[in-house]
Amino acid sequence: MVNIKIDGVSMQVPEGTTILEAARSANIKIPTLCYLKGINEIGACRMCVVEIKGARALQAACVYPVAEGLEILTNSEKVRKARKVTLELILSNHDRQCLTCSRSENCELQSLAKDLNVTNIRFQEIGEKAYHPIDNASASIVRNPDKCVLCRRCISVCKNIQTVGVIDTMERGFKTVVGCAFEKSLAETPCVNCGQCIAVCPTGALTEKSEIEDVWKAIADPDKYVIFQTAPAVRFSIGEAFGMPIGSRPTGKMVTAIRRLGVDKIFDTNTAADLTIMEEGTELLNRIKNGGKLPLITSCSPGWIKFCEHNFPDFLDNLSSCKSPHEMFGAVMKTYYAKQEGIDPAKMFVVSVMPCTAKKFEADRPELSATGYPDVDAVITTRELAQMIKEAGIEFANLEDTDFDNPLGNASGAGVIFGATGGVMEAALRTVADILTGESAPVDKIEYTAVRGIEGIKEATVNVAGMDVKLAVASGLGNARKLLDKIRAGEADYHFIEIMACPGGCVNGGGQIIQPSNIRSWVDLRVERAKATYEEDRDLPIRKSHDNPFIKKLYAEYYGEPGSHQAHHDLHTHYQARNNY
Repeated sequence: MVNIKIDGVSMQVPEGTTILEAARSANIKIPTLCYLKGINEIGACRMCVVEIKGARALQAACVYPVAEGLEILTNSEKVRKARKVTLELILSNHDRQCLTCSRSENCELQSLAKDLNVTNIRFQEIGEKAYHPIDNASASIVRNPDKCVLCRRCISVCKNIQTVGVIDTMERGFKTVVGCAFEKSLAETPCVNCGQCIAVCPTGALTEKSEIEDVWKAIADPDKYVIFQTAPAVRFSIGEAFGMPIGSRPTGKMVTAIRRLGVDKIFDTNTAADLTIMEEGTELLNRIKNGGKLPLITSCSPGWIKFCEHNFPDFLDNLSSCKSPHEMFGAVMKTYYAKQEGIDPAKMFVVSVMPCTAKKFEADRPELSATGYPDVDAVITTRELAQMIKEAGIEFANLEDTDFDNPLGNASGAGVIFGATGGVMEAALRTVADILTGESAPVDKIEYTAVRGIEGIKEATVNVAGMDVKLAVASGLGNARKLLDKIRAGEADYHFIEIMACPGGCVNGGGQIIQPSNIRSWVDLRVERAKATYEEDRDLPIRKSHDNPFIKKLYAEYYGEPGSHQAHHDLHTHYQARNNY
């Protein structure tokens, strides 16, 4: 411990603590822009500068470690002036269309301008202003360099956390811009559309490609039968857009809000998650018993699938052939459900509400069309759903709770936990264990805590009906790369692997409600949202996928059994190796 003073307050903190962290422990707020704990700690933006007694220059608090006797001023005239000048310079070269920006009122640059009392931008009429074309060629992500503040958070998360590395700074000085090599669009790179760059961007420089207007048009079209489905993780983030605490569980309010948008039916993707477990669990058992390609690797995360296609094509045969749950759901809607209800699948418009931007790219894959029509017609993120609810003037927090429509509304807790890293693995184990033993395990024996938690890579050996099943779980593509490199090198051997593109799983997806750095840096969104996931699982009467009554009915009336010819036609897919450029 070392003794320091911050703004005259004496305190003891561990040696090596940054000034920013020390100040926070004393409830002293230092503004930041480029800083994001654990992702981007580079001191580039200079918004967090402080004055240190005895030092000639101001120092960046986010990277300056404390030492014995240090005296720091965070609010001197010199500090305030430097921060304000820096912010005004950033704003002078910024596309300030705040009223029409998707990040208005949730923009860290906008908040800084308000907090630092910037009422005039002295430099806006002086010198040159940069203009760059908008990159909207990607199916998932739109880049607007004129709203970029060069904080480099997107670069850091793409290169260091996800190890995709398709964006970086180009040029120097005033001409510096974040972009792709050779001035290519994101669509021409090995971008996996995970959207983690959007989640960490402090401004509107990175956004999802909106499909809101397409969805509104479908709802207004009397010839369209509009079906919404919501992924498990959406319900654990949507409340944040309406002032609810992180980790809230407004599932019933979400259902009510969507119904009020004017849709024909609102279903739960968790039901399709249960269906995925039936198909994927059967696939795992068949591979183990019949000498099939192992390890079997889950296929629910489209960002991971595209990453594998680009970087690990030798593992494509290891991927489960199952479609992701929302694509399975779309296929069931346009085949079984369409026949049951007498609806022409050509008139069905299936909207997936996802915590994920990669699902937008996935929905465009031509092979995902069991009826000859796309399984899913539109994908909107959690953020886009929140925007639609606001557009409709719906007071979300005051809504009553209602249930999903039947017959697809009664999903299991196993489907719910798909939203957290390790959840697909745990859901599969609950079903596989019962199949192998021929018995139904009691409720106190179905929680496989060894695969839970936010560690990047988790390994476990679980004894299932006398069989030792070797498991691994990875979340975040950098961790996926480490795990598969280990297998390639012959250093590891598993039966079953779950991989999620986003760190912590879908609860931390690139389409979730964005939290600013002053929250994200100190509150672990992965942990808080995952807690809600497991709470909801425990509160549900059915907690195993194979106990879902609709799943039983679906196989009895239509598919026959998991892995049948019809099931393969509707619910399974294939993959392709892709070039990196």
